[in-house]
Amino acid sequence: MDQKVRYEIEFPINSSPQLLYQYISTPSGLSEWFADNVNSRGEFFTFIWNDSEEKARLASKKSGEKVKFKWIDENNKDTEYFFELHILVDELTKDVSLMVVDFADKDEVDEATQLWENQISDLKHLIGSV
Repeated sequence: MDQKVRYEIEFPINSSPQLLYQYISTPSGLSEWFADNVNSRGEFFTFIWNDSEEKARLASKKSGEKVKFKWIDENNKDTEYFFELHILVDELTKDVSLMVVDFADKDEVDEATQLWENQISDLKHLIGSV
C-alpha cells in the first residue's frame, strides 16, 4: 500500500462555532453533508456512501472546537490515517473557518481536495452560510 500524504484545507464559514460543531460531531449532522448515512455505536462511526462503507473511531473531540476520526480496519484496529475537522475562530474578527486535515495518495490530493470543497459547499448551504 502506498504511503498517503497529509494535507490541510481551510474553509471560511459564516456560522457560530456551536452550530457548526453539531454538524461535524454527530451522526445526524454528518449524514446531512459528509456521507449518505452515518451510524454510531459508542466511539465507532460507520460512514456510508452509495454502496461503500468505511468505519472510523472517534479518536478525540473537544466540544465546540474539533473532532478527529481515525479510520479502522476490518478488525476494528486503528490505521495510521485519520481526518480531523477543526473549528477556528479569529480572535480579532471572530471570523469562523473549518480546517480539514486528511490524507490521500500523492496523485489524488487534488481530487480529494475537490471532494472536500463539494462537501463543505453542501455544509455551507445547510447552515445558510452561502
